[in-house]
Amino acid sequence: MKKMEEYVRAIPDFPEPGIIFRDVTSVLQDPDGLKLAIDSMIGLLDGVDFDVIAGTESRGFMFGVPIAYQLGKSFIPVRKKGKLPCETISAKYDLEYGSAEIEMHKDAIKPGQKVVLVDDLIATGGTLAASVQLIEQLGGEVVKVVLLMELAGLKGRDKLSGYEVASVITYEGN
Repeated sequence: MKKMEEYVRAIPDFPEPGIIFRDVTSVLQDPDGLKLAIDSMIGLLDGVDFDVIAGTESRGFMFGVPIAYQLGKSFIPVRKKGKLPCETISAKYDLEYGSAEIEMHKDAIKPGQKVVLVDDLIATGGTLAASVQLIEQLGGEVVKVVLLMELAGLKGRDKLSGYEVASVITYEGN
């Protein structure tokens, strides 16, 4: 059986020269890779007491929903601004060039619920930090952040200091 790293396609010089893009679609397109990714992320939750899984749009949905299904938990989407139909709360965060805004339904998390936050990748950490802010604004407690990949050189984990963060694969560079 292949290791998880072998399923991730590395694309040099994308989106700009000197960057190695870690492509998660190669994991999703391979049944064994997808199963290994989900199973590995579930393994990072061994012994964790939690109520719900929240996932960021869109790749956090791809990994968060099957994890929630397998563990018998509900799934809460964290979406880009303007995509949710009911009353929402929102958080803005900075991107490398500009800013973005995400939202959650106001009734998505009940006060006191323990939440696991799932995404495919942490780079600079802005999206995940904003997601944590929304969960806590609704009274939830983020008990763990679970990722398939981490680009450690971009120091996104620093924006989540004080939270337990675990990734299946860690790449030391950008």
